[in-house]
Amino acid sequence: MNPEILLNMGNNSKYFFDSSKKNGLYFKELFNYKDLFYSLAWREFKVRYAQTFLGFIWAVIQPLATLLIFFFIFGKAIKVDTGNIPYPLFALSGLAAWSYFSFVISTSGRSIINESGMIKKIFFPRLVIPFSKALVGLIDFAISLVLLFLAMFYYKESLTWNLLFMPIFLFLILLISVGVGIWISALSLRYRDVQHIIPFFIQIGLYATPVAYSANEIPEKYQLIYHLLNPMAGIIEGFRWSLMASELNLFYLFYSFILVLCIFISSIFYFMKIEKIMADIL
Repeated sequence: MNPEILLNMGNNSKYFFDSSKKNGLYFKELFNYKDLFYSLAWREFKVRYAQTFLGFIWAVIQPLATLLIFFFIFGKAIKVDTGNIPYPLFALSGLAAWSYFSFVISTSGRSIINESGMIKKIFFPRLVIPFSKALVGLIDFAISLVLLFLAMFYYKESLTWNLLFMPIFLFLILLISVGVGIWISALSLRYRDVQHIIPFFIQIGLYATPVAYSANEIPEKYQLIYHLLNPMAGIIEGFRWSLMASELNLFYLFYSFILVLCIFISSIFYFMKIEKIMADIL
């Protein structure tokens, strides 16, 4: 459903959306606006690569540039232990997951404020907006995965049966990215300072998450609190394990899994609460 068409609907009761509906009706209504979801995602995609000379190549240059920095700092200078996994593969697998996470929370975080004009004029499930950003991020994520598999082929890294679990970790990465993004988008309405915190959070989080190093580098006595404070740690370790059979602690992974579910579910309910007064706040 094209946003321009929606703008012409006005206050027609046929298209009226009420976020006070029961949860089942709410998500059914959300599904009914799938055309708007795709339209917003397509618009975001076109805006992102509009008037760029390199286009999709930026999706390759950015992770490779970060990988180069990690290679010299963590691979050569610090020489972190990656087991039998070549360091470029080790870091690239973490970067693929983190890049998607950072993209979704940064774009979703400011999505509601950016779409304030449309929100004030028409009625529709506002969750469509942050969800659409997650779909756009999957394009760069897919490119990163292709790059990762090409690197695995170059290093002759064999795939194992762990690959069967990869869809589970991909889903968890999607879930936590969307969950945090929804939280930030809702909080940004009341506290505009959140917009300034996001870049700082992404920058610090990159080094606080086992992207360039293994979670095993964290002292054992801090492992539990580390995974409780950073659920992305267990998810990235699991994603890496599914690709290259690296070490994986199922105990800490369980905590990350529970936290991811809590973040996503709580974000939906908080967003639904804020949604009732969203147009007034904007």
